[in-house]
Amino acid sequence: MVTLETPRLILRRWREEDVAPMAAVNADPEVMRWIGDGSVRDERQTRDGIKAMEREWDAHGFGLFAVEIRSTGQMAGFTGLSVPDFMPELLPAVEVGRRLGRSHWGQGLATKAAAAAVRFGFEDRRLERLVSVAQVGNGASGRIMAKLGMHLLCETVDTSCDRRVRVFSLSSDTHVTTTR
Repeated sequence: MVTLETPRLILRRWREEDVAPMAAVNADPEVMRWIGDGSVRDERQTRDGIKAMEREWDAHGFGLFAVEIRSTGQMAGFTGLSVPDFMPELLPAVEVGRRLGRSHWGQGLATKAAAAAVRFGFEDRRLERLVSVAQVGNGASGRIMAKLGMHLLCETVDTSCDRRVRVFSLSSDTHVTTTR
């Protein structure tokens, strides 16, 4: 079972006890503001989402990790790799995605977790290119992508929610390993 570690984080596969804290993250309108149509998700939807994340691990050998704070053991959200089926025009592609609870914002955790996922994708899974999608206006997400070394590929519409998005890209040949 794949586990990634940084000085402050543990990125690991999902456990049953992760459902309630992830449901709390998904129930926060401010967290969900830039996700799809902005709708919050309840515990059943969160459980179904975690099951889908685990199926992606089984199907592709990569997926979205539960992000745990090393010092406290608190589950903070997720980051990792997924196939962006919601945007078929990008396929074939693998997306770097992330979502952390609001209490974990502004600490550099999303960037560190995403950087670990990028390293995993390029170094362990030998992927050639990663993308990341952010709704227009989500400046925090754009800053994370810039810190990862991603560049703007295009601007388009996410037809699943009819919102404008920016697609960023990073290739393995231009990826620079960052400090852990």
